[in-house]
Amino acid sequence: MKPIQFKLILPPDVKAWIEAQAAKNLRSQSAEIVVCLRERMDREAQPQT
Repeated sequence: MKPIQFKLILPPDVKAWIEAQAAKNLRSQSAEIVVCLRERMDREAQPQT
């Protein structure tokens, strides 16, 4: 599967948080965003109790 590139506009506080989390987790900012989105996807795929 080929990744798709697109422009993303973030508020400054969100950009700063992504930057800090990426540095803390030794990832690129793009990889950090993907991890965050996949975690959200996994949570939403879980059956509700």
